[in-house]
Amino acid sequence: MNKRKLRNLEVSTIGFGAMGFTHGYGPSPEKKEAIKLMRDAFDLGCTFFDTAEGYGNGENEKLVGEALKPFRKEIVLATKFKVSYTEANTKEQLEKSIRNHLDASLKRLGTEYIDLYYQHRIDKDIPVEDIAYVMGKLIEDGLILGWGQSQSTVDEIRRANEVTPLTAIQSEYSIMERMFEVDVIPLCEELGIGFVPFSPLASGFLSGKFTDSSQYVGDDVRRVITRFNKENIENNKPLLDLITSFADEKGATPAQISLAWMLHKKDFIVPIPGSRKIERIRENLGAANINLTKEEFEQIEKQLAKIKIHGNRTDEDIAKLRFLN
Repeated sequence: MNKRKLRNLEVSTIGFGAMGFTHGYGPSPEKKEAIKLMRDAFDLGCTFFDTAEGYGNGENEKLVGEALKPFRKEIVLATKFKVSYTEANTKEQLEKSIRNHLDASLKRLGTEYIDLYYQHRIDKDIPVEDIAYVMGKLIEDGLILGWGQSQSTVDEIRRANEVTPLTAIQSEYSIMERMFEVDVIPLCEELGIGFVPFSPLASGFLSGKFTDSSQYVGDDVRRVITRFNKENIENNKPLLDLITSFADEKGATPAQISLAWMLHKKDFIVPIPGSRKIERIRENLGAANINLTKEEFEQIEKQLAKIKIHGNRTDEDIAKLRFLN
């Protein structure tokens, strides 16, 4: 697979989001199968893997660490920490807290360093400059190679980057959610920061495999993401029809066209779709070989401008899962 740069980190054009192996999409596969799938992804050319301390209360990191151990030095490993003002209301406490989070992640992942360490959402009570300062010290210590933010604003990115240059911003981005095209992605281009879309297939919606009769159980986020409401599935049919028509012309799948579309946008965009079936992993990574012509891309953009998107994905909606049986 071809490679791209997230500032100074070289990664495969398409990465792998491992969250679904322990969290977020209902019943998870057996441990042995999950490990095999991640190793299969590596064999297919993927060298960029993403996890977080918050996925399955650390269990995802343990799983990812075990799966990637045989080829740890051949891949770029990203994880995330979340720190709040209540646990770190002075600069000294903040550094101590972040180091404790990092130490725990390193142990679970079975590694001596993290390639890309994200702040997993911004706490508005903690100055981003203070977080950036600590990240700089961790880079100096060789514990991380680069750092990033998730779902951050232009102001937060600029202020943090002035203290310690950011490697990547990881935020939601897909054909169905394009708000960061307005300012964040252009800023990333200006500052030389990579952009890593999570949910690049809109939690699977863009695969075209879900209908208004699809059922979701347990901690599956699609129970509360509004784009999966029965009426929104029907209302978003024009979008799927558009993507499917281009997929048919290219001998590809709707998911591959959705990924190829964002890869065409900018060369510093590296999506991290997640999947728990080998055929889907092969399909997603295969999108790196789907090249849209300038004319095809412009035609997609022209048609997208006429389509209204119904429903979205928000942290507030996902938080409602805890109240569902």
